[in-house]
Amino acid sequence: MSAARRRPTAAAHAAPQAPAMLPPGSSYLQRILNARVYDVARETALASAPKLSRRLGNKVWLKREDEQDVFSFKLRGAYNKMAHLSAQQRAAGVICASAGNHAQGVALSARKLGCRAVIVMPVTTPQVKVDAVRSHGGEVVLHGESFSDAFTHAQELERAQGLTFVHPFDDPDVIAGQGTIAMEMLRQHPGPIDAIFVAIGGGGLIAGVAAYVKALRPEIRIIGVQTTDSDAMVRSVKAGKRVQLQDVGLFADGTAVKLVGEETFRIARELVDDYILVDTDAVCAAIKDVFEDTRSILEPSGAMSVAAVKQYAATTGAKGQTLIAITCGANMNFDRLRFVAERAEVGERREALFAVTIPEARGSFKRFCELLGPRSVTEFNYRIADASVAHIFVGVAISKPDEAARLARTFSKAGFQTLDLTNDELAKQHVRHMVGGRSELARDERLFRFQFPERPGALMKFLSSMHPDWNISLFHYRNQGADHGRILVGIQVPRGDAPALRAFLSGLNYPFEDETANPAYRLFLA
Repeated sequence: MSAARRRPTAAAHAAPQAPAMLPPGSSYLQRILNARVYDVARETALASAPKLSRRLGNKVWLKREDEQDVFSFKLRGAYNKMAHLSAQQRAAGVICASAGNHAQGVALSARKLGCRAVIVMPVTTPQVKVDAVRSHGGEVVLHGESFSDAFTHAQELERAQGLTFVHPFDDPDVIAGQGTIAMEMLRQHPGPIDAIFVAIGGGGLIAGVAAYVKALRPEIRIIGVQTTDSDAMVRSVKAGKRVQLQDVGLFADGTAVKLVGEETFRIARELVDDYILVDTDAVCAAIKDVFEDTRSILEPSGAMSVAAVKQYAATTGAKGQTLIAITCGANMNFDRLRFVAERAEVGERREALFAVTIPEARGSFKRFCELLGPRSVTEFNYRIADASVAHIFVGVAISKPDEAARLARTFSKAGFQTLDLTNDELAKQHVRHMVGGRSELARDERLFRFQFPERPGALMKFLSSMHPDWNISLFHYRNQGADHGRILVGIQVPRGDAPALRAFLSGLNYPFEDETANPAYRLFLA
């Protein structure tokens, strides 16, 4: 959607306890130029992303705010605000509400300025951010499910303890501190810039960036980025007033804000040119893209701008443009990496997922694999359940988004009923992990764990070498990006075929373990 340039109405300023309002543009320019951020922050690099640039046909640059000491831009605004407090205010201590990154900025700034800092964080905040705040001397209070819940509780503590509230986004000094990022970018890249992409939570970052850029380089497009499940700013601009969301998605927790700031909304409505919504899969793919170019791992909110650059290039057909994405944070929970890696291939449209029904007959599995040709199988889940048909869950590496539909047609023409699950959230999050269970049909089953070399033809070698009278009753495989794939296979082998089984296993020359006696197999699968 496009943001129309409209002057804010008086109604936009009617809320109680509103921050001091300043006209956007030149009045913020002076505040940004005089912001006190470099006692704690440093000028971060504006780095090219060569692989992504080549792939998109545009010159993509990354403003590396993830390289700050707290791995986020947030300490700029926090310190600028606190440095402008009176000595009495600092002596009384400060309080803030934050999903994590602003909290670290306030805690570090308080330590630098020698004052107490109480940090209220949602209980959903990743532990890495909670630990980081405590390491900087912040007093952590966990409360509520979202930023808005934490914010309300922080206001109560502010009044009860006489603390000074340091708002994470809706404050002119905080906005000015974040605007120093734009000051650096324009100095670092004095040549033409077509667009700057900025993630939006409450709006402090985009307000500061837009105010500075539009005052000096109004021809540069400022494009705000939100996730599809936390799009308060987009809805607010469309409605012409601030809209509060009932719920927000928590994957990109750094931008999970139900209600944007009054001042940030005013500036965004005035100065932001356009908005792009990105989903979880696109963000995961962007995290992978940045890793491939920089060997750094961004948090989801930090990668939103990169996901938007890719979407912008795809939807507009832009070529040869100079596009800057602010990579605004890298406080990633290690435990999330498994999920990110799994969803990145789908987000990049490099993996298609299918449910395929094939006859429960010897040779059907092999015939299906022959249809795949040289394509890499990324995942294969199957458990015998019916005497006549077999339902398999399969992931296939693809090079173009429309290849999934072509593959589905190929399977259907071969007589295999096919359901494309590439965009099915239930399948992606749950079903792929739940294929299996006990089966009355799995008689004489032997269970083996194999290591297959991750190269085309390894699976076909296995299938071609197997005795034609044996039946595969279970198959599980997921490409983990290693040199060897780990595969679990159930084979129905008549008891009299034990010598032939030994010959088959030794002839494959693939490392394996016999898991038939494994107690977990006996409990859940046998």
